[in-house]
Amino acid sequence: MKIRFLEKKNDIGLLILRLSVGVMMLLHGISKLFNGLGGIQSILASNNMPEFLSYGVLIGEVVAPILIIVGLRTRLSAAVMAFNCFFAWFLVHRGELFSIGAQGGWAVELLGLFFFGSLTLMFTGGGKYSASKKSMWD
Repeated sequence: MKIRFLEKKNDIGLLILRLSVGVMMLLHGISKLFNGLGGIQSILASNNMPEFLSYGVLIGEVVAPILIIVGLRTRLSAAVMAFNCFFAWFLVHRGELFSIGAQGGWAVELLGLFFFGSLTLMFTGGGKYSASKKSMWD
Protein backbone atom coordinates (compact mmCIF):
# COMPACT_ATOMS: atom_id res chain seq x y z
CA MET A 1 0.00 0.00 0.00
CA LYS A 2 1.36 3.42 -1.01
CA ILE A 3 1.05 6.36 1.31
CA ARG A 4 0.67 9.30 -1.07
CA PHE A 5 1.76 11.88 1.50
CA LEU A 6 5.20 10.25 1.67
CA GLU A 7 5.80 10.39 -2.09
CA LYS A 8 8.46 12.81 -3.25
CA LYS A 9 7.10 16.30 -3.74
CA ASN A 10 10.17 18.13 -5.04
CA ASP A 11 8.17 20.91 -6.66
CA ILE A 12 6.29 21.65 -3.43
CA GLY A 13 9.63 21.65 -1.61
CA LEU A 14 11.05 24.15 -4.12
CA LEU A 15 7.95 26.33 -3.73
CA ILE A 16 8.38 26.34 0.06
CA LEU A 17 12.07 27.16 -0.32
CA ARG A 18 11.34 29.97 -2.79
CA LEU A 19 8.67 31.49 -0.57
CA SER A 20 10.63 31.25 2.67
CA VAL A 21 13.97 32.51 1.35
CA GLY A 22 12.31 35.16 -0.81
CA VAL A 23 9.93 36.56 1.82
CA MET A 24 12.54 36.61 4.59
CA MET A 25 15.10 38.41 2.39
CA LEU A 26 12.44 40.79 1.09
CA LEU A 27 11.72 41.90 4.66
CA HIS A 28 15.37 42.94 4.99
CA GLY A 29 15.08 44.90 1.74
CA ILE A 30 11.84 46.60 2.79
CA SER A 31 13.57 47.71 5.98
CA LYS A 32 16.32 49.32 3.90
CA LEU A 33 13.73 50.97 1.65
CA PHE A 34 12.01 52.61 4.61
CA ASN A 35 15.08 53.33 6.76
CA GLY A 36 17.48 54.34 4.00
CA LEU A 37 20.85 53.10 2.83
CA GLY A 38 23.01 55.29 5.07
CA GLY A 39 24.40 52.35 7.03
CA ILE A 40 25.32 50.49 3.87
CA GLN A 41 26.88 53.61 2.37
CA SER A 42 29.07 54.15 5.43
CA ILE A 43 30.22 50.50 5.30
CA LEU A 44 31.11 50.92 1.63
CA ALA A 45 32.94 54.18 2.32
CA SER A 46 34.94 52.59 5.15
CA ASN A 47 36.01 49.90 2.67
CA ASN A 48 37.02 52.53 0.08
CA MET A 49 34.17 51.59 -2.25
CA PRO A 50 31.80 53.99 -4.00
CA GLU A 51 28.56 54.67 -2.13
CA PHE A 52 26.41 54.22 -5.25
CA LEU A 53 26.98 50.46 -4.87
CA SER A 54 24.52 50.62 -1.96
CA TYR A 55 21.69 50.59 -4.51
CA GLY A 56 22.77 47.08 -5.45
CA VAL A 57 21.41 46.04 -2.06
CA LEU A 58 17.93 46.98 -3.26
CA ILE A 59 18.37 44.73 -6.29
CA GLY A 60 19.60 41.85 -4.11
CA GLU A 61 17.12 42.33 -1.27
CA VAL A 62 13.99 43.62 -3.02
CA VAL A 63 13.95 42.86 -6.75
CA ALA A 64 15.59 39.41 -6.67
CA PRO A 65 13.44 38.12 -3.76
CA ILE A 66 10.23 39.28 -5.46
CA LEU A 67 11.25 37.44 -8.63
CA ILE A 68 12.13 34.34 -6.58
CA ILE A 69 8.76 34.43 -4.77
CA VAL A 70 6.90 34.66 -8.08
CA GLY A 71 9.17 32.12 -9.74
CA LEU A 72 10.30 34.37 -12.57
CA ARG A 73 13.92 33.91 -13.66
CA THR A 74 14.51 32.05 -10.42
CA ARG A 75 18.05 30.88 -11.21
CA LEU A 76 19.23 34.33 -12.24
CA SER A 77 17.51 36.00 -9.27
CA ALA A 78 18.96 33.42 -6.89
CA ALA A 79 22.44 34.07 -8.29
CA VAL A 80 21.96 37.80 -7.65
CA MET A 81 20.81 37.08 -4.11
CA ALA A 82 23.74 34.72 -3.45
CA PHE A 83 26.15 37.39 -4.73
CA ASN A 84 24.45 39.92 -2.45
CA CYS A 85 24.95 37.57 0.52
CA PHE A 86 28.60 37.01 -0.37
CA PHE A 87 29.13 40.77 -0.63
CA ALA A 88 27.47 41.28 2.78
CA TRP A 89 29.71 38.63 4.30
CA PHE A 90 32.81 40.19 2.73
CA LEU A 91 32.01 43.73 3.84
CA VAL A 92 30.48 43.14 7.27
CA HIS A 93 30.96 39.60 8.56
CA ARG A 94 34.25 38.28 7.18
CA GLY A 95 35.75 38.09 10.68
CA GLU A 96 32.87 35.90 11.87
CA LEU A 97 33.15 33.05 9.35
CA PHE A 98 34.57 30.60 11.91
CA SER A 99 32.83 32.07 14.97
CA ILE A 100 30.09 30.77 17.21
CA GLY A 101 27.35 33.19 18.31
CA ALA A 102 26.10 33.85 21.84
CA GLN A 103 23.38 31.17 21.52
CA GLY A 104 25.84 28.54 20.29
CA GLY A 105 25.02 28.67 16.59
CA TRP A 106 27.18 29.79 13.71
CA ALA A 107 27.70 33.55 14.04
CA VAL A 108 26.60 34.15 10.44
CA GLU A 109 23.90 31.50 10.28
CA LEU A 110 21.16 33.80 8.96
CA LEU A 111 23.41 35.01 6.18
CA GLY A 112 24.45 31.40 5.57
CA LEU A 113 20.83 30.27 5.29
CA PHE A 114 20.10 33.01 2.75
CA PHE A 115 23.29 32.23 0.82
CA PHE A 116 22.85 28.45 0.71
CA GLY A 117 19.10 28.68 0.08
CA SER A 118 19.66 30.98 -2.88
CA LEU A 119 22.57 28.85 -4.07
CA THR A 120 20.27 25.81 -4.01
CA LEU A 121 17.66 27.65 -6.08
CA MET A 122 20.37 28.75 -8.48
CA PHE A 123 21.11 25.09 -9.25
CA THR A 124 17.56 23.70 -9.12
CA GLY A 125 15.43 26.46 -10.55
CA GLY A 126 12.00 27.32 -9.22
CA GLY A 127 10.18 24.09 -9.99
CA LYS A 128 6.76 23.35 -11.44
CA TYR A 129 4.91 26.01 -9.43
CA SER A 130 6.79 28.95 -10.97
CA ALA A 131 5.54 31.75 -13.19
CA SER A 132 8.15 30.86 -15.76
CA LYS A 133 9.83 27.54 -16.55
CA LYS A 134 11.04 27.69 -20.15
CA SER A 135 14.23 29.73 -19.96
CA MET A 136 17.62 28.48 -18.80
CA TRP A 137 17.40 31.28 -16.18
CA ASP A 138 14.28 29.74 -14.61
